[in-house]
Amino acid sequence: MLKVAKFGGSSLADAAQFQKVRNIVLSDDARRLIVVSASGKRNKNDNKITDLLYLCHAHLQYSVSCEQVFSMIESRYLDIKRELGLAVDIESDFARLRQKLDKSLSVDELVSRGEFLTARMMAEFLGYDFVDAAQLVCFDFDGKLNLDKTYEAMRQALSEHERIVMPGFYGSLPSGRIKVLSRGGSDISGALLAAATGADVYENWTDVSGILMADPRIIENPRRIDIVTYPELRELAYMGANVLHEGAIYPVKDAGIPINIRNTNQPDDPGTIICDEQSAPPAPEDPLITGLTGKKNFTVVTVSKNQQEDNLGIIRRTLEIFEKYRVEVEHIPSGIDSFSVVVATEQVEGCIYDIVGEIRALCRPADIRVIDSMALMAVVGRGMSYRPGVSGRLFAALGDANINIRMIAQGSDELNIIVGVENKDFEHALRTVYHNFVS
Repeated sequence: MLKVAKFGGSSLADAAQFQKVRNIVLSDDARRLIVVSASGKRNKNDNKITDLLYLCHAHLQYSVSCEQVFSMIESRYLDIKRELGLAVDIESDFARLRQKLDKSLSVDELVSRGEFLTARMMAEFLGYDFVDAAQLVCFDFDGKLNLDKTYEAMRQALSEHERIVMPGFYGSLPSGRIKVLSRGGSDISGALLAAATGADVYENWTDVSGILMADPRIIENPRRIDIVTYPELRELAYMGANVLHEGAIYPVKDAGIPINIRNTNQPDDPGTIICDEQSAPPAPEDPLITGLTGKKNFTVVTVSKNQQEDNLGIIRRTLEIFEKYRVEVEHIPSGIDSFSVVVATEQVEGCIYDIVGEIRALCRPADIRVIDSMALMAVVGRGMSYRPGVSGRLFAALGDANINIRMIAQGSDELNIIVGVENKDFEHALRTVYHNFVS
């Protein structure tokens, strides 16, 4: 068996966390490919190394000395090295980087050094080989990731090294210039390595024991999701759940490799498995819902059709008007005599009256109504389509709680039910549904 294990910044914040990572890796011989982020926060008042490196770059752009911030970064790493008794020469790495600290130093190269230095130390601590991501993650000149070259380089590295530590977050252009992925990109680096090498599982180690069924800021002690499918995860993420970087899902999904979200601080917890639908078909004993999430602050524009006019194309023309104003449409629930367009309020704050005016002029509807302060709640579950009465139970629970439902939408695959309520009822609605379906 082969496992790729990616450790996030919270798992590498200090020497004690390094020791936890070492214990996890060495406890399973299959964990041969390790990807690391830059050291993260040691406590809630601390700073992530990546944020400090971005701050250094901002100082340089304004011709302000960044020595104080840079020294803070250097001290963090030297403390870890000293406490772990490492011999790796990161002092020379810092000396070379300090010499390059001017406006000509690219932001990508500077901020990538957090992952680079963390990986250098972790490789020695584990007794693994360090392989620079600049040699493995390949971009084209236009900045797009070249999957073929990346996979080829990663497979070659696996053939040359039995055990690898690779920095996450960055790669290189054909010129050799460092280019970073988007924030959270170490998740993508790990997924690419897993897909390229045909790993049996991609472990993503962080500071939570998997994905929770609901937001713990709203639901007290929500249950962990044991198994979630990729479509369910996408629905939860789209509606606001804080899960993996979206770019980390596709490489392993296409390769049929499950993701296991684990907790570095509680390594015995099984975490959450993310897999394809074939690996997790609905079973009678499964929870009725997988998870629920949502977001506030939507605007709903309801257009009533004019029966005296030709209504052919009225929805298309309405959507073209929203597209003209570069407003992303979230949902389009419809009925016989009307349809609604649901959008994020922040996208139409400065143009909603212009949009309504153009709809009136071009579509000549019978009426247009605009409703603000709407929240959308998503109830997600692969088992809902196999069990009758889910919608009825959901609406009855909300009705019994005196929550006014303003909108209902359900996908054709019956994977989720979207319910629109007023902003003021959002938290109450989430708690009501959770306690009726889960607890």
